[in-house]
Amino acid sequence: MNDRKETIRIAAVGDIHVRDTDRGKWSPCFKGISERSDILLLCGDLTDTGDEVEAEVLAEELKTCTVPIVAVLGNHDYEKNRHKLIRQTMVAAGVHVLDGEAIVINGIGFAGVKGFGGGFDKHMLSMFGEGAMKAFVQEAVDEALHLDRALARLDQEHGDIPKVAMMHYAPIKETIYGEPEVIYPFLGSSRLAEPLSRRNVVVAFHGHAHAGVLEGTTSNGVKVFNVARPILQKAGFDCGFYIYELEREPADDKR
Repeated sequence: MNDRKETIRIAAVGDIHVRDTDRGKWSPCFKGISERSDILLLCGDLTDTGDEVEAEVLAEELKTCTVPIVAVLGNHDYEKNRHKLIRQTMVAAGVHVLDGEAIVINGIGFAGVKGFGGGFDKHMLSMFGEGAMKAFVQEAVDEALHLDRALARLDQEHGDIPKVAMMHYAPIKETIYGEPEVIYPFLGSSRLAEPLSRRNVVVAFHGHAHAGVLEGTTSNGVKVFNVARPILQKAGFDCGFYIYELEREPADDKR
């Protein structure tokens, strides 16, 4: 019955690029978002240079956030090869960091990966040529497989619940329009879109493309939002966060 539907407000942002000089900058935003949403999604590039000190600053700022937080890492978080330390810092702060994993919160299933590049549609790079090129394509294939398996686990373990996918790289070309076309292969891959339709995902969020556009749709009708903070700031969203309202049946077990 529609009158039994509950609305869950999902706040989402990517590319916050926290620096070690940002102490005190983010706390008011996180506090405000907590008052207007039920869940916060951080879609990669949590840090600016991939330094664990930046992650520690973010962890401190997140203390004002009183709603569950789910995150994926982005390419900046891998810059200094300290992504494991960044993840550990976030987990210690109570953040659910997903890398091919899934979690259920408030009756909604969230699956997340970093994602990778590779291009879109007919212009996707193929598994052909030099070893370095094959490794590049294989990384995109692996990320898509990780996402698919995480979504499949939600189906197997929790049945027919709404599913949300989050990643850093773009799964469709439509949300990166505005970026130089020559760098499209480095902004995402259509391979990431395949699990969205196969697993009946309700909505997907990503970042990475700072000069892209907010909203697009997969060929199968799945809504995709590019929540890179520069895009949200330009559009005038409060504190640079996007809030998506998802309707679902009341959950008996809200975790």
